[in-house]
Amino acid sequence: MKILLTGGAGFIGSALVRNLMNQGDHTVINIDKLTYAGNLESLEFKDTKKNYHFHRVDICSKEKVTEIFDHYKPDCLLNLAAESHVDRSIGGPESFIKTNILGTFNLLEVSRNYWDSLGIKKGNFKFLHISTDEVYGDLSAEDDPFNESNPYSPSSPYSSSKASSDHLVRAWHRTYGLPILITNCSNNYGPYQFPEKLIPNTIVSAIQGKPIPIYGSGEQIRDWLFVDDHVRALMKVLKNGTIGETYNIGGGNELKNIEVVNHICSLLDQHNLDKPDGYNTHKEFIEFVKDRPGHDNRYAIDASKIIQELNWTPLFDFEKGIEKTVLWYLNNSSWWKRIFSGEYKVNHKEYQDEI
Repeated sequence: MKILLTGGAGFIGSALVRNLMNQGDHTVINIDKLTYAGNLESLEFKDTKKNYHFHRVDICSKEKVTEIFDHYKPDCLLNLAAESHVDRSIGGPESFIKTNILGTFNLLEVSRNYWDSLGIKKGNFKFLHISTDEVYGDLSAEDDPFNESNPYSPSSPYSSSKASSDHLVRAWHRTYGLPILITNCSNNYGPYQFPEKLIPNTIVSAIQGKPIPIYGSGEQIRDWLFVDDHVRALMKVLKNGTIGETYNIGGGNELKNIEVVNHICSLLDQHNLDKPDGYNTHKEFIEFVKDRPGHDNRYAIDASKIIQELNWTPLFDFEKGIEKTVLWYLNNSSWWKRIFSGEYKVNHKEYQDEI
């Protein structure tokens, strides 16, 4: 199968690419704009696999995306390209509107034109759009977890832009018949995650003896999904999902942010990491800061649909997944140190947006 991915140099995208390369029976075409969170060092095989192709392409360029489709003639498109950090969307929402809404529109239009040209082979093409549980808004402690029928009520510029892209994808299915699938996942974590997110930021800050910032009181609740479980779910949806349907993907691990941070600090204490003089535990690095504007209180995913219909279940509970994650950051300090120094961007310069 020829699989075209957008955003395959990001956290979830690179995990998916690595999984596909390990299977060995797919041709993978990865297009990524290589913004700050795109990191080709998460794809160490990038120059050694004959069935892997990378192009530096902005999904907002309809011309370049069309060239990719015309050249490779993919069997499916998995759209993981997105601006995804809530804090950045609050400080500068324009790039989120451009990439997440206009970029998705471009992908839909190019896909529709390509799909129309396939004739009797139209039934072989699929458009899988990867989204977030944040489109549903937030929950109180008493509310049932989000399911696929929950109305959208996004809170941030980021979640609003993702909600908009979800609506566009559904509209292109209903209006034009484009064969689409949508997934909405809970908070991902695991190796190779950009250090601005809560879990990697906590790990690398604690390792370096720096303050670990926690918004407000840290009582916000999130459902945590190990990235490899997410990738397995995406492949289940791609292969066996019902066209036009949405599947929620959750890890079944609801935890308060402060619980997550405390657990990470305890793991680091167990590994006997050196701490600055005067500190007895990594928990002493925790620093409560002013809460994020419009911060959602709780996210929780009801994943019963994908579990029952596609026979997917997460393999990692939080304790197993977070220990694997912490150990990865401990053993791969060169990866995240090159992000802080900016060195990871050096290799990006050799990739041009030519097909």
